[in-house]
Amino acid sequence: MTIKASTVKELRDKTGAGMLDCKKALQETGGDIAKAIDYLREKGISKAQKRAGRVAAEGLANVVKSDDKAVMYELNSETDFVAKNKEFQTLMKTIGQALLSANATNIDEALEIKIEDKSLSDYITESAARIGEKIALRRIKVIEKSASQVFGTYVHMGGKIAVTTLLEGGDEETARDIAMHVAAINPQYLKEDDISQDVIDHEKEVLRKEALNEGKPEHIVDKMVKGRLNKYLKEICLVHQPFVKDQDISVGDYAKKNEAEIVAFTRFEVGEGIEKEENDFASEVQSQISS
Repeated sequence: MTIKASTVKELRDKTGAGMLDCKKALQETGGDIAKAIDYLREKGISKAQKRAGRVAAEGLANVVKSDDKAVMYELNSETDFVAKNKEFQTLMKTIGQALLSANATNIDEALEIKIEDKSLSDYITESAARIGEKIALRRIKVIEKSASQVFGTYVHMGGKIAVTTLLEGGDEETARDIAMHVAAINPQYLKEDDISQDVIDHEKEVLRKEALNEGKPEHIVDKMVKGRLNKYLKEICLVHQPFVKDQDISVGDYAKKNEAEIVAFTRFEVGEGIEKEENDFASEVQSQISS
């Protein structure tokens, strides 16, 4: 089958593998990016597994909180330039306060919130018209806490990443430190119990093929897979990760040291999961000259 150069480039950007390896992987998997990523991992070729699935987009993420509620939200724009625009940042603050004051728990409800006698949806549309670029409220997450629980919030790089942690016990400093860790390391789960069996089975299969392709004897492969799987699970679970501010202890132990237990965390990174159109400027100019 014919594999588009753009698809090869996308796979290369996600894995760090060479162009020829990416093309072969796509040919072997019928052009399926996800399967091609697994193929490269199994062959020991993928150099940037953790980048898989991360797609850039523009805008800002933020978190606002009151005594018993935190609201996380992401507002997207077409360009980073507009995201730095003063009016866009004012719009971010207005939306945050509106979400915190209302009872909306999802996007549909949020867009019906009233601001200055108009819906939030219309308010955003009017702002977009003035700014001159498409703007959209992409997602929100409402987190509530009890009297014995503590919020930790952290916004990184002016709004490229926003994190909220929820602790049972402890204090805001501890919760914020853990939020900073989450921003930096991007754990996928809180603990092993949160990982579905499908995810574990898939990882086992990939690790098994990886070991066999390394030439390891069949009779020791299962033992190797078990060890590698345990290592992998600890790497992606927050409570087991080495704490960024003290590598000698885990994040879970840091929480316990401060008389706290991590209940949950939420991390928004601007643009994750959104396909962003990449324009080849030279090709665009050439096409205009030729037309």
